Amino acid sequence: MDPHLAFDEEQALHALRHFLPSQAPLKDFIHHNTLHAFQDRRFHEGLHAASEIFGYSTYLPLPEYRRMYSEGRISEDVLNRELERHLAQQALAAGRRESSALHGNDKDRSFHSLKERVLHEPLSTVREPRIGQFRRLWKDRYRVNLDKDVHPLLFRLLGNYLDQGIAIWKFPSGHDGLLASVRAVEKGSFLSLFRTERARRLLLETPCELSDLLALLLGDERAYPTYLFDQAFAHPGWSGMVAVLEERKGVVDPATSPISLRDAIALELLLEIDALDAHLGDTWAPLATKLTSPLDDLFAPIPPNELFDVLAIWQNAYEWSWFDQILFGLQHSISEHPPSAAPTPNPNPESSEPFAAIVCIDDRSCSLRRYLEQFSPGTRTYGTPGFFNVEFFFQPEHALYPTKVCPAPIQPRHLIRESEAPNRRKQRKSQRDSHYSRHSQSLLGGWALGSTMGFTSAFRLAAGIFRPGETPAMVSSFLHMDPQGRLSIRATDPPEQEGGLQVGFSIREQADRVEGQLRSIGLVRDFPRLVYIIGHGASSVNNIHYAGYDCGACSGRAGSVNARVFATMANDSEVRTILAQRGIALSPETLFLAGLHDTTRDEMEFYDEALLPARHAEAHRANRAIFDKTLNWNARERARRFAGTDANREPAAVHREVKLRSVSLFEPRPEWNHATNALCIVGRRQSNQHLFLDRRAFLNSYDYREDPNGDSLLGILRAVAPVCGGINLEYYFSRVDNSRLGAGTKLSHNVMGLHGVANGMDGDLRTGLPFQMTNIHEPVRLLVVVEQDPEFLVQVLNRDEATAEWFRNEWVLLAAVRPTDKALFVWKEDRMVPYHPLTGTLPVLPDPETLVREENSTLPVYLLQQ
Repeated sequence: MDPHLAFDEEQALHALRHFLPSQAPLKDFIHHNTLHAFQDRRFHEGLHAASEIFGYSTYLPLPEYRRMYSEGRISEDVLNRELERHLAQQALAAGRRESSALHGNDKDRSFHSLKERVLHEPLSTVREPRIGQFRRLWKDRYRVNLDKDVHPLLFRLLGNYLDQGIAIWKFPSGHDGLLASVRAVEKGSFLSLFRTERARRLLLETPCELSDLLALLLGDERAYPTYLFDQAFAHPGWSGMVAVLEERKGVVDPATSPISLRDAIALELLLEIDALDAHLGDTWAPLATKLTSPLDDLFAPIPPNELFDVLAIWQNAYEWSWFDQILFGLQHSISEHPPSAAPTPNPNPESSEPFAAIVCIDDRSCSLRRYLEQFSPGTRTYGTPGFFNVEFFFQPEHALYPTKVCPAPIQPRHLIRESEAPNRRKQRKSQRDSHYSRHSQSLLGGWALGSTMGFTSAFRLAAGIFRPGETPAMVSSFLHMDPQGRLSIRATDPPEQEGGLQVGFSIREQADRVEGQLRSIGLVRDFPRLVYIIGHGASSVNNIHYAGYDCGACSGRAGSVNARVFATMANDSEVRTILAQRGIALSPETLFLAGLHDTTRDEMEFYDEALLPARHAEAHRANRAIFDKTLNWNARERARRFAGTDANREPAAVHREVKLRSVSLFEPRPEWNHATNALCIVGRRQSNQHLFLDRRAFLNSYDYREDPNGDSLLGILRAVAPVCGGINLEYYFSRVDNSRLGAGTKLSHNVMGLHGVANGMDGDLRTGLPFQMTNIHEPVRLLVVVEQDPEFLVQVLNRDEATAEWFRNEWVLLAAVRPTDKALFVWKEDRMVPYHPLTGTLPVLPDPETLVREENSTLPVYLLQQ
């Protein structure tokens, strides 16, 4: 924005929407890049700009990097390489050739001087941010704190107007827009919302144009855009929520009152004028008349800052100290490193025929796949985004409106409806506690329940401490879909339309999606008798951010319905006829069975088991024993990171305790979700099966031999970049600046209208993730490693600019393993360049169980004894 141009309202609002947080309401919570507005810049440039403009902390503190270096967690070899690269970039930036920039002793002196500054010298702190200049001027010139005066009433009005289920009374005239609704309330009330007459008259007698209101406050058009940024970023949570709801226009909830960012700004400007009149009468003049010098341009070029150069060096060294081990490990298998001890016997008394399991790429499935392969030799596991290539809106029979169950960037054109769903579990839970009813919120009903049943609350609270159990307040992933319900998967002829969506899929549309899914993961032949399609979700009691624990590829919902829809499609005989014509021959002996993995409780539920023929049902019963053992051992591995849980016990005993955590009202960490995520591997399972990845990796199956034109790879990367990249970056920024880019501690959170959380009654909505989700997180960027020829990979990326931007600007890092010779390449300086690991060997882990039971910190990369 040019401060010397006249005010353009649409341009100013467009720029503001671009920079505001884009966090959706809690029930639609989807991980995203918190600093998405800076993604058109290189990663480190964007972080520097975000800090300079908005005052965010975008790196770990300098002493923390130095401490990790002294502890050996940052490799000296990797740090030295980053220092040399930094010096070479400085030379190139100065217009000199890298090879002739420095020679001999001069080069050594420059290197050691830089290393001394990086390791030891104190560096200047970041300057005061550019945002908030006008808020500071109101305090300095007029001694008025507008935020303190205006925000409490503004937040109450916005919260009540946008309420999605907490308020017992709806906002009057709530379907006419915010400003019109407030105007109606003002006209019909005995008491005014305002303290002075001028603001009331402006609301009732004028159209409340932003330029008119800003003229009263400022008087200089050139300052209007900056003023709007200052105002909005004094409460970015509420401003961002308004912008999101305006853009989505009822997608979140058709009952949500319509709102626009312009109306919210106009209302706040009126409240500011009212506050100034109340404090100063008519003696105040527009703020621009008080300026003695021009204010800083928010988006002027960012000057160099040595602190940020040093922080960037440390961050790169921190990331590549682990990534270097990963890339070395992908080149070398256990056969090249003889084990240091004899392997322990495979603890698998059961025997079953091998099967295949297709699970979500989610990093929490990393260990699940490892145990399935360990306990069922010959079993093949595959990873794919958990919507399983079937994109649609889903409407349960008892729901008021449909919800999206596919990645956020995809706009589905299909609707799956549920019918004949008894939903007995939900009915039983909702009927057994009268506290959870609308009557408890009314005047007489609340008094009656408080005077009678309220006395039992203390006993219920005590019972919840000593004997935690399921309650109506519990969020359960198994309630997203009723197992007994019917799904409208097959479209009628002609197709039925509802709300602009086609109900169900035609046979050809089903075949397209099944073929696309199977080809993308490389499962096109040698099908076993049973192929499991396993979505995932999460259950908990004390977890407002529950949608962030569900499947990101399903828009923050459980993947049960997607799994069931895909399995039904793949079992359809007409679909199989089309697939056979396309080269994928599915034997009648091969059946697909859907399931759901609850990642918090480590439980599984399977769907349509009654439809299995006798031979398949018998095989499935044997496989259930494998799944049960896998869940026990997986729970024990997760438990090593849980404070107060002794993981050095039998897996079944630890599993029982893990399940109790999920229903404990006093457990702020029912699971660690995506904490410590750092890696995504796109390739065949045999290329990474020999590595112990400590549940830090998203694993997306891909067979380069089945993808001659790159269509499957492009589809994978289109999902991996926004879904896995969004998860990674939200964790990164919530970890490095939890007070401004995260949600703070969840212990003091209050739910505001089911939209978000605030610390206290009058606080701003908190964006990002709470401290209890991120405090063990290692804040590194995601490294995506693709098993493919690097030149072919670049050609594929060039076909989609939006996806390529994630990698070109290095918000997500990219590497390739050439399948023919395992040569490594990484994206650096706008091209794929050869990479030679500094790691020379990896320790062999013949007995991972001892390690995961005794260590509770993030583990290095190990080679697994197969």
